[in-house]
Amino acid sequence: MNEPEPLIMNIPADIAQPDKIAYGLNLRQILIITLTGGIAAAIYYLFHHLLPVVILAAIVLPLLALGLTIALGRRDGLTLDRFVLAALLHTRARKRLVAAPEGVIEPPRWCRLRGKLPTPLRLPVRAIRTDGALELADGGVAVLIESSTLSFHLRTASEQAALVGAFGRWLNSLEAPVQILARARPADLSDLVKTVEQQAQMLPHPALADAAREHADYLAELNSSRELLTRQVLVVLRDHPASSKGRRSVRRNACAAVVLRRAAEAERSLAALGVATQALDAYQASQALAECLDPGGQHPLDQALPDELITSTIRSTS
Repeated sequence: MNEPEPLIMNIPADIAQPDKIAYGLNLRQILIITLTGGIAAAIYYLFHHLLPVVILAAIVLPLLALGLTIALGRRDGLTLDRFVLAALLHTRARKRLVAAPEGVIEPPRWCRLRGKLPTPLRLPVRAIRTDGALELADGGVAVLIESSTLSFHLRTASEQAALVGAFGRWLNSLEAPVQILARARPADLSDLVKTVEQQAQMLPHPALADAAREHADYLAELNSSRELLTRQVLVVLRDHPASSKGRRSVRRNACAAVVLRRAAEAERSLAALGVATQALDAYQASQALAECLDPGGQHPLDQALPDELITSTIRSTS
């Protein structure tokens, strides 16, 4: 039986590229070049009888070079006009942000203020529910699903076709936009090294203990000599209330129920691909958001819910 042809499709790295209109240029680039050329031509026709050619060239040529640079240049994945606009907005924006959802209160008139007041920190996530649903600032609700990966190139052509077909059926069954986020995060093998060293002392044979210690030494050297990364794939499901009628809490509860149901359906659909998925609960979702905001940072392991009692234990050394 002949194997079907392998499914190969070249996908560009930047799938959000604008359409090319003419000469490999998009509409934005054509407008910038046309506007710059029109200004340069207007300057030439208005002043070529009054100014020498050298002075006109000194005025027109830098203007044309600036227009071409803005139209064709890129910086950090952005076009230069958008990069300059983002830089100007960043320069004018306030750099000190504080957690004040209700807004920053103005000081009294008799208080002399030096500098500018801080700006409230506006995060896209308003709150995390106990069931793991994220209440968004715009009124919607989202759920995070952590997904494992699978090897595609090591499979036969028929297996690849089956995987593509199953994944396509899941995509066609979606009723709302879905975001698939693949990110790399730093990995630390210190805890694994300590575990291997502790377990090596309890092995029944000295040869096994020596092999375990050598493996622990190798992991420690690998952890200290290289920057290790792990890949995490998150599937974000989102829903927004269709109407603004009714109480906000009732609408959010209904959206959360819909998104959680879609998360369960996504888990069953992706299980057909051999992909292990898990909807993140409140604690796991908060850890994922904290790692996205502060990659590689130290975050507290235990967090109390709003209705839980916080206690502390003091140990005496006497």
